[in-house]
Amino acid sequence: MQIKYFVLMADSKPVFSLDGDPMAAEALLRDVFGIVVDEVIRKGTSASEKVCEWKEPEELKQLLDLELRSQGEASEQILARCREVIRYSVKTCHPHFFNQLFSGLDPHALAGRIVTESLNTSQYTYEIAPVFVLMEEEVLKKLRALVGWSSGDGVFCPGGSISNMYAVNLARYQRYPDCKQRGLRALPPLALFTSKECHYSIKKGAAFLGLGTDSVRVVKTDERGKMIPEDLERLISLAEAEGAVPFLVSATSGTTVLGAFDPLEAIADVCQRHGLWLHVDAAWGGSVLLSQTHRHLLDGIQRADSVAWNPHKLLTAGLQCSALLLRDTSNLLKRCHGSQASYLFQQDKFYDVALDTGDKVVQCGRRVDCLKLWLMWKAQGGQGLERRVNQAFALAWYLVEELKKREGFELVMEPEFVNVCFWFVPPSLRGKKESPDYGERLSKVAPVLKERMVKEGSMMIGYQPHGTRGNFFRMVVANPALTRADMDFLLDELERLGQDL
Repeated sequence: MQIKYFVLMADSKPVFSLDGDPMAAEALLRDVFGIVVDEVIRKGTSASEKVCEWKEPEELKQLLDLELRSQGEASEQILARCREVIRYSVKTCHPHFFNQLFSGLDPHALAGRIVTESLNTSQYTYEIAPVFVLMEEEVLKKLRALVGWSSGDGVFCPGGSISNMYAVNLARYQRYPDCKQRGLRALPPLALFTSKECHYSIKKGAAFLGLGTDSVRVVKTDERGKMIPEDLERLISLAEAEGAVPFLVSATSGTTVLGAFDPLEAIADVCQRHGLWLHVDAAWGGSVLLSQTHRHLLDGIQRADSVAWNPHKLLTAGLQCSALLLRDTSNLLKRCHGSQASYLFQQDKFYDVALDTGDKVVQCGRRVDCLKLWLMWKAQGGQGLERRVNQAFALAWYLVEELKKREGFELVMEPEFVNVCFWFVPPSLRGKKESPDYGERLSKVAPVLKERMVKEGSMMIGYQPHGTRGNFFRMVVANPALTRADMDFLLDELERLGQDL
């Protein structure tokens, strides 16, 4: 009886059709795309609109009606829900969103994201992703060429943190291949080295991979936040004296807060002397390689063994788009991570099974991240993307010069990248730098201004303490739609928000 019931169900209309009507499903999607164009693309990129419409968590829960129920809702209600989701979300494409290392909206990259989401395939075999397997290799080849490699390997990862973790795992495997089978018992105490300004994913990766955060030796930086090679040398010798085995150095090209670029040539010399894997975390600064004017900041990157690079940041490819690039040509990725699942990576397929790249990674399902970058590059060309990078530098320098002209603004340091770090000194603190509580009072200014700007929806800028420095703003100039008027607005708005402090 039960079998007959299920057979009857199988004869019914397709479940994917809305109310059994494919036309209704198409109409819904057209309406949703219309809402996206109006609310995200048109309004979300307009300086006259809010960056966000802030609500406290409990109020937002009520407004959104988040509860999931047993009965479905009509299309009109679903469309209303879509509008609500957009209305109360942060518009990261807004010209006054300066909060993260990504911002802005590239229409070609967005088109690529829409296509890949619609096709809904996984990047593991040529069988189900023929276009994207070939495309990913072509894009990775282009990125490797910009690093300075004529050959190599690579893969797109779900974010720069994972790219960095892959590099640590690959370096460990290359040194101790037995660890893939025998695990941590195959390893002596290991040591990896990175600067105090590194991304937190290095320590997270050490913990995740079973090395432990104690295995991360933190190298001193100079006043600009750059790794000091001499201290790296000292720490390597110290680790060896303590019985640990050094195996990797992670340098940073574009630190998260100050935007510092480590001296890669000198660090590569140290790595070469000691036989260490050199990884460069260029998640933020890698896109500078496109600029003939500024790529000198990454001199020496071609000597690295691996590079992490996030085009979803400065190039505005859209989240997520993070490449791990390798100089290795020995198929290290596959040897390190492969498990030869016979139901997926059959060796007797009717095409070249070398095109099945899924065994290179620890994931099984892997989203397509290459199309948005490929389509944007096709539209902009390398020259267009170079102009985008150069424009970001030019606007950052314009902001610095304007900031210096105004009372109440103080640079943390002259930037070498597009991170502009500064304090806003309110009227009540001006001329009182010698007061014993000056630093403590100044540190409270940025959080107050941040709350005001977010609740008004006028803009968003990140702030943080840094070493002995109290809270300061980190302005990120990355959105390709920015103009000098937006830089002026930022300074004007901070003056307006802080005039009573």
